Amino acid sequence: MTTNHNRLTIHEAHKLLKSKELSSVELTKATLERIHNLEPKVHAFTTITDELALRQAQKADEFIAAGNSNPLTGIPVLVKDNMCTKGILTTCSSKMLENFVPPYDATVVERLNGRGAVIIGKSNMDEFAMGSSTENSALFTTHNPWELSRVPGGSSGGSAAAVAAGEAIYALGSDTGGSIRQPAGFCSVTGLKPTYGRVSRYGLVAFASSLDQIGPLTQDVTDCALVLNAIAGYDTRDSTSAPQPTPDYTQCLTADIKGLKIGVPKEYFVEGIQPEVAAAIRAAITRLEELGASIEWEVSLAHTPYALAVYYIIAPSEASANLARYDGVKYGFSYSDTKNMWQAMEKTREHGFGAEVKRRIMLGTYALSAGYYDAWYLKAQKVRTLIRREFDQAFTKYDALITPTSPTVPFKIGEKMDDPLQMYLSDVCTIPVNIAGLPAISIPAGFADGLPIGMQIIGKPFAEETILKIAYAFQQATDWHMRKPNI
Repeated sequence: MTTNHNRLTIHEAHKLLKSKELSSVELTKATLERIHNLEPKVHAFTTITDELALRQAQKADEFIAAGNSNPLTGIPVLVKDNMCTKGILTTCSSKMLENFVPPYDATVVERLNGRGAVIIGKSNMDEFAMGSSTENSALFTTHNPWELSRVPGGSSGGSAAAVAAGEAIYALGSDTGGSIRQPAGFCSVTGLKPTYGRVSRYGLVAFASSLDQIGPLTQDVTDCALVLNAIAGYDTRDSTSAPQPTPDYTQCLTADIKGLKIGVPKEYFVEGIQPEVAAAIRAAITRLEELGASIEWEVSLAHTPYALAVYYIIAPSEASANLARYDGVKYGFSYSDTKNMWQAMEKTREHGFGAEVKRRIMLGTYALSAGYYDAWYLKAQKVRTLIRREFDQAFTKYDALITPTSPTVPFKIGEKMDDPLQMYLSDVCTIPVNIAGLPAISIPAGFADGLPIGMQIIGKPFAEETILKIAYAFQQATDWHMRKPNI
């Protein structure tokens, strides 16, 4: 086996598997070998499923030999540790669920299994997906493969770091306020948050139910389209799943973007944005202009500055309701050496949840309490409507909007842990997309001092094809996505 097999894209690996130049067992063994070599440095995995992966790879080779393969058959995938996997630990990187083994698969996992995917493990994350750096994991901090002293972003930091390091050909992440796109930007991989309702949330451990969405983290845009083909679509088990037809997303991958209108909202080039980030994104947009897109540089989305405040009322409020089930009786580990159930419940929550999870539960409980519901939660929902309408208005003029993915390059591990507000600002560019339920993709767009910069492309509801088309055209004309960390 050559090291290059760990740098294959899905579409490259599929060609080699189909032509029998490579078997799924060989590819899986090479991937597992790299995982075991790199994990002491990267810490992207909470669980590595060696035996299961090799069994699935063997089965995939049989499918391929029988001529029954599809683009994901036999390809190793990493699943974020907040998606239920039957018979495999699903911890949400929390002490609360450290021994939880689900009796069923999430819909996305079911769909990947149905296409012959090879599950190589579960990825580390911020506990219950609450965080922007993966430092809030109760297990360990994941390191950015581009510079190990820096964060990979969060909460899907394990998924993004593994794809960047060549420990996984692709991965699944979840995105509540930027948790796919921000780590994709920090690790220089491609990450897509689909429209809310496009991908089933059945089997995803809930954080904020009106914001959460599952999506892929991949090497390039073609791979993103292939994974979206597999996981998108209506699911009767998810009441928020949209009964929309799902096209073949690979059909929109043409390098022709002539005539597409793209707006650049000025509010996203916020005060405090790193000058190198702003310069790289403006250069990337100029490249799209050269490819034939029509660019309007000074678009205004006046309510954008309120999105962060809205998010940190709505998301914790929903979290406080969703996490109420972890009481040591219905879910979660439990203390038996207590006088009564109330004491047991208190002890369970005190020791089961980390500091950030407790902080958000308290924020949410406060915002929903009788005296403050109207002043905080109700007002936040009204501003959310204004933000959504503003996007709707913008999309009457533009096919897509382009912004930085994050205002900074990856920051140092420990740099923002004592300042939650600074940490929350890491998601200032991604949060409005979740508030409005829109699709958005982050793609590699440059570097500053060797550290990755991501560009975010935002689309109309259910217009994943448009943002994939723009992202694909950019990747055909540049090589940022082909640069890999030296690890």
